[in-house]
Amino acid sequence: MAMTHSPVRRVVDYAVLSVLAFVFALPALYLFLGSLKPSDEVLDGLSGFLPVHLSFDNYAAVLDSLNSDSTGYFWQFMGVSVLLSFVVVTGGLIVNSMAAYGLTRLKWRGQNAVFTLVLLLMLIPFESVAVPLFYMFNGQRNTLFIQALPFVANAFAIYQFHTFFRKIPPSIEEAARLDGAGPWRTFFAIIVPMSRPVFASVAILTFLIQWGSFLWPVLMVSDPSVRPLPLEMSVFQGQQPPDWGQILAFGVLLVLPVLVVFAFFQRWFVEGVASSAVKG
Repeated sequence: MAMTHSPVRRVVDYAVLSVLAFVFALPALYLFLGSLKPSDEVLDGLSGFLPVHLSFDNYAAVLDSLNSDSTGYFWQFMGVSVLLSFVVVTGGLIVNSMAAYGLTRLKWRGQNAVFTLVLLLMLIPFESVAVPLFYMFNGQRNTLFIQALPFVANAFAIYQFHTFFRKIPPSIEEAARLDGAGPWRTFFAIIVPMSRPVFASVAILTFLIQWGSFLWPVLMVSDPSVRPLPLEMSVFQGQQPPDWGQILAFGVLLVLPVLVVFAFFQRWFVEGVASSAVKG
């Protein structure tokens, strides 16, 4: 029997959720308002939420200060981050979805052992293998290739695809085989179009991780020409004396692409979350 809620209960639920949403949005609001204020008014506690003395001067100052060969170019740092994120997200969607399909739908010896290994890899934090990877690829430092390579294959993404593919009825693939479709055609023509929610979920989560990647660039990048945006923000923040208005403006510029990507994939992402909640 379907559960029903009274109008009062529904109003209370929405009120509580609205309050929680507002509380969680406060840091983002402070970030945005602070980016529009003079530096000496940014760190004023709760008065930082007051929308006074607002301007876009901090944004212009950030772009002007990162516009020379000696400091590097802001749009170059942005371009490096966009390129790395595109490569990791696109490559990851292809590699991890195909790996998950092979582990879920194809039958072969050692399949369960390999999937168990994937689950074990999820338990290993990247920080624990960062130093060994640094020594393995030390000769490839200051390249875009080495910044993207370790993050294309991802155990958690494989697990997400694996979980979603298991819920697809096998009869669909059996019908495709009867029509003469092989594993490759079945995967790309049938499974992929049916799996847009999980592809969107994995794309957003992978983009978030890659866009905010900091430890690996710190170890592998010293050349400003291949420096991603989060690493450049650390360099920018370390300048003395710190201009907090400009630092917050830099933070807003760093966050904007994340909001754009989420807005683009939002519908499929919500579908994937709702589907997992219902079927789980």
